[in-house]
Amino acid sequence: MSTFADFISQSEAKDGIRLSWNVWPASRLEATRNVVELACLYSPLVDRPDLPPIQYDPVLCSRATCRAVLNPLCAVDYKNRLWSCPFCFQKNGFPPQYSGISETNLPAELIPQLSTIEYTLSRQQPMAPIFLYVVDTCIDEDDLEALKESLQLSLSLLPPNAIVGLVTFGTMVHVHELGCEKISKSYCFKGTKDMSAKQIQDFLNIGKGAVAGSKPQGAGGAGEHPQPAATRFLQPIHDCDMNLTDLIGELQCDPWPVAQGNRPLRSTGVALSIAVGLLECTYPNTGARIMLFVGGACTQGPGMIIDNELKHTMRSHNDIEKDSAGAGYVKKATKHYEALAHRATHTGHTIDIYSCALDQTGLYEMKYCPNLTGGHMVMADSFKTSLFKQSFQRVFVKDDRGDFKMGFGAHVEVKTSREVKICGAIGPCVSTNTKGSNVSEREIGLYGTTQWKLCAVHPNTSLAIFLEIASQHSEGAATVAQQRGCIQFITNYQHSSGLKRVRVTTIARNWVDPAQSEYIAAGFDQEAAAVLMARLAVFRAESDEGPDVLRWLDRTLIRLCQKFGHFNKDDTNSFRLSDEFTMYPQFMYHLRRSPFLQVFNNSPDETSFYRHCLLRENLSQSLVMIQPVLFAYSFNGPPEPVLLDTSSIQPDRILLMDTFFHIVIVHGEQIAAWRKAGYHEMPEYEGLRQLMAAPAEDAQEILQNRFPMPRYVDTDQGASQARFLTSKVNPSQTHNNLYAWGAEAAGSTVLTDDVSLQVFTDHLKKLSVSQTS
Repeated sequence: MSTFADFISQSEAKDGIRLSWNVWPASRLEATRNVVELACLYSPLVDRPDLPPIQYDPVLCSRATCRAVLNPLCAVDYKNRLWSCPFCFQKNGFPPQYSGISETNLPAELIPQLSTIEYTLSRQQPMAPIFLYVVDTCIDEDDLEALKESLQLSLSLLPPNAIVGLVTFGTMVHVHELGCEKISKSYCFKGTKDMSAKQIQDFLNIGKGAVAGSKPQGAGGAGEHPQPAATRFLQPIHDCDMNLTDLIGELQCDPWPVAQGNRPLRSTGVALSIAVGLLECTYPNTGARIMLFVGGACTQGPGMIIDNELKHTMRSHNDIEKDSAGAGYVKKATKHYEALAHRATHTGHTIDIYSCALDQTGLYEMKYCPNLTGGHMVMADSFKTSLFKQSFQRVFVKDDRGDFKMGFGAHVEVKTSREVKICGAIGPCVSTNTKGSNVSEREIGLYGTTQWKLCAVHPNTSLAIFLEIASQHSEGAATVAQQRGCIQFITNYQHSSGLKRVRVTTIARNWVDPAQSEYIAAGFDQEAAAVLMARLAVFRAESDEGPDVLRWLDRTLIRLCQKFGHFNKDDTNSFRLSDEFTMYPQFMYHLRRSPFLQVFNNSPDETSFYRHCLLRENLSQSLVMIQPVLFAYSFNGPPEPVLLDTSSIQPDRILLMDTFFHIVIVHGEQIAAWRKAGYHEMPEYEGLRQLMAAPAEDAQEILQNRFPMPRYVDTDQGASQARFLTSKVNPSQTHNNLYAWGAEAAGSTVLTDDVSLQVFTDHLKKLSVSQTS
């Protein structure tokens, strides 16, 4: 590893970790002066097929307040069979099975290359995954048919031991029995009345199984089998495959009449509450997914988004901001769904939402359900679209061993050396309120704990964990600088095979004396810093006003440039940044223009969907969301990445832009004219046909591997859908400077009043070198 860039990329591939700073100042004061938070992006289930299978329990530190796991950073006394914990310095003895340990005979957890290791716990009973479908029947017949096909297909993708259930809702809510051979039977609930888990338990005659907050009867362990009566509603797929397939095939649109000028009466809030209550009664503390398929807004009962009169339109950002009559149901509905989300996280269950409608369905109010439980949020125009069908199938994608690429009921605990404290975390998780000596007084995100719960975790799931240096001043810097700061991530989760596993990742970074600031700058990871600051900005945007968040971002960027930029006072031309910082201002420019912070021209549902994706995806995907990737295809050479700028839009080019949410292909004016004339279909223009096929093939590769599946747009320069491209590129050439003296006519003109990256950078330089700023 010759450079920090190599070290950073290898650390991400090996451990799933990216830190904003890879060399740490020895005092809190110096860390504060670095402006950007000391934080890390951690992917608990980063794909590591090369990990050795460890079929025994981890060895823990004997100190009750530590309980760190044996790792390669531990100092080992082979003669006396002792190991020293790098977090609390407690000396611990090895268990008897380690009697043969020596410098040449190391167990896997002490091999330096295995900083990440995964244990499969012994003495446990495998638990089957649970999938509860909650289906909206207030949709068009064509949409319902397409949804039924997707549901029936998904049954074939489940393992034979998977447990399934079905709840349908319209004006009323129906919980379907799966054990009926000759006649379908369901229990009907009123769509305007909420019910507690205890009431559902009594109404369905499930028996005296556990409800939320109490232990299951019997042995009292997590994931205990339910009472036999519960199997009427939740059964293994191998027992009810035919019955459930027929039951789904027989579903009809909601029969309740809908008057002209009205919306259908839809009881989404009650249906979701009943689904949560059903699993609370039957399978507490067991991996389960509630999969909600909704085709419109909830119009009655708890969780109501809007009334059923079409003359009243769905709330907008402006309505919510001003708390006007159009947003009259927002606060009450949000409170209802947030309460459901907390109930689900308490019992370890995940809520996925598949929203398929042209109008808004209430994702803004329901966002807490997938955000807190780690569930999926998919937004499409219809259940008939390939966007929904492909995205839904990818939920059940399997690895090389035939196991789902998902985990359930994960707990991520962070151990730190004494010099580091934990400020909080931002991601698809909830706090477990586990106190410890390494909890900081600073509050960022979900704070006041060393452990977080993720009801569902996937290979792309990542947590942003914010840290703080414990030492107040530089007095202790001399002693600290001789050591390394250590962090250990312990992830307990239920594997999709049903077995409990523990993945342990242990890392260390060097301390540095504050006088050696060049080493701190060399360890800056601008990509990780941009994503971490984006998460922090989005988290703040949920409670603060948009302009306040933008001002905070701007002030942070100016202070960073003043700290690490090289310049003469009041001399803009002398300003320069080292290579480790050059891309960071560009990331912040695109973040300011992104739909995460700019809500104009986006509905509240769209904003919630975009923010949901940013707060859960890993670094590479998040970077694409912040600054889209642009590739150019032309006769001048092979495909190449080009600047996200208006100058890249040329008449003889085909552009492919990936924004994570959209895949956009734009044909230049000349290429579009040739295509319209049909030249690409003539044998003598084979080169043109290949040129036009190349971006489509690359787009298909992206479409096949991404979740959720992005929207695919194929258009021409100057066409209406070219707006997807022109709204993202840096507007270096607009109608305002098109005829400026000395301006070169290069690229396409964009009609916008947004400032260009050049103007943004010039102002940044001016403010950074100013003595008064």
